[in-house]
Order: sequence, then C-alpha cells, then structure tokens
Amino acid sequence: MTVPRRLLLLNGPNLNLLGVREPDIYGTDTLDDVVRTATDAASRHGFEVRAVQSNHEGVLIDAIHDARTDCAGIVINPGGLTHTSVVLRDALSGVALPVAEVHISDVSQREDFRHFSYVADVAAVHVVGEGVAGYATAVDLLVDVIAGRAEG
Repeated sequence: MTVPRRLLLLNGPNLNLLGVREPDIYGTDTLDDVVRTATDAASRHGFEVRAVQSNHEGVLIDAIHDARTDCAGIVINPGGLTHTSVVLRDALSGVALPVAEVHISDVSQREDFRHFSYVADVAAVHVVGEGVAGYATAVDLLVDVIAGRAEG
C-alpha cells in the first residue's frame, strides 16, 4: 500500500486571531507562522501540508472527510471545539487516519472546562503547551506513527 505524502493541518475557531488574541496565553506568532512551522517539519520528512483554518465546524468536518482520499494523517488544533464537539471527534474517528492533537497553551493549567478533550481518545499524538513549536513536534511524532502503520 502506498501512503500519501500529505498531511492535513486543521486549525479551528479563533486560531485565525493568533498573534493578536490573548498574546499572554498564545504568544505573538500568527497562523501563518503555524502553517510555516508545520510545513517545514513535514518537508523534512518528505511530506507536504494542506492547511485549513475555519471558524465553522462543518468546514472542518468536510476537510477531515476529504483527507481520506489523499492524506496520510491529520494534525489538528480544534480550538474551543476540543471541549464541545462530538461530531468533530466522530469525523476524525470515521476517517481512520492517524491524528495528532495540538494545543499551543497547556490546557491542563487553564480553566476546568478546558481539561476535557473529545479528540483525545482518537488521537495517537498529543502535544500541549509547547507554543507554535508544538506543531513541529506533532508533525514529527505523527510521521513516526504513519511510518509504523506503513510497515505493519
């Protein structure tokens, strides 16, 4: 089986405001910096990235569904949907691609409602609290998961 050499990078609601939204929590890096970080990490492994950011749950779900046909895995920061969206979790589970869940801040050190993730049980990789650099970590770890699947 040939594994596609593409990753889907998904960023959920409000992540388009990176760089201006609560810089004391999220830093001053922008969404463009996130995409560049993930793309650079992926290219080191011979992968390309399709990046999608949306404030609309259905757009994210459609992108997940589309990934079935041409992506080897998904790197996702669901934003606030992490804690609320069963349908996003079901979409990730339904496509049966390996998933890396990323959060820029350490959600375990924030408000109680942020301590639960609907995505956690379907993600093979979890990276929290590393800032934008966490996207590169997530890509590196996800590529390891993909390589293990291709061998097995």
